[in-house]
Amino acid sequence: MKVLFIGDVCGRAGRRAVATLLPALVERHGIDFTIANGENAAGGIGITAKTADELLGLGIDVLTSGNHIWHNREIVSYVETSERLLRPANYPPGTPGRGARVYESASGERVGVLNLEGRVFMTDLDCPFRVGERELDSLGPADVVIVDIHAEASAEKQALGWHLAGRVSAVLGTHTHVQTADERILEGHTAYITDVGMTGPVDSVIGMKRESSIRRFLTQLPQRFEPAKGPALLCGVVVDVGRDGAARSIERVAEPGSLEDDAGKEGTFR
Repeated sequence: MKVLFIGDVCGRAGRRAVATLLPALVERHGIDFTIANGENAAGGIGITAKTADELLGLGIDVLTSGNHIWHNREIVSYVETSERLLRPANYPPGTPGRGARVYESASGERVGVLNLEGRVFMTDLDCPFRVGERELDSLGPADVVIVDIHAEASAEKQALGWHLAGRVSAVLGTHTHVQTADERILEGHTAYITDVGMTGPVDSVIGMKRESSIRRFLTQLPQRFEPAKGPALLCGVVVDVGRDGAARSIERVAEPGSLEDDAGKEGTFR
């Protein structure tokens, strides 16, 4: 089967890119199951019930997330009840929602999805390596298992890829919003990439307006960040998985779209 994983959807530009480009991608690659990281789908940071439903309504089967999942308070109740929005599994016990689940594709395959968050240069959560092992042990029967490791450090992502090689179909990195060119099949037939990339505005600094980011680096003072406007790019990967759960190939996707965005009206953050 073929799984499409879409990189961090950033603001309205990212959502419009998904709406415009996803149908053709599904048809061209023969996609059976689609996953997207949606933690920045609302105004460039966080996700809301409305934006989650919008993305799921476009044909995405599962949304993963990361360190910005709790930015909008309303999402807490949504995560508690939704089976299609995951939060990182290594948050403390008692945190709303789940970090792993098995889904069924349209053609009947059982697809396990595991969402983890890194600790290097990020929040000091439980160990994603050990939690990942525990979640896989309790996940239940699955024909395909896809892991989203939402982390800052390339070394942490690569180490997790090797740690889980042979136990999962793919380990796919998110969070840094810059697509890396290191896609490969690890020993054990596990597909890997350090970062899938961002689905959002191209003329930006990881999705935000350039001017504010430049001022922040020049002055070292807090700035008001707003999602950038202009043409967008949909970044992701297509993973082809055999009947034995082993990855046969991984292909990067970087699909351009001339999509104007007025995401600055959605919300801002500092």
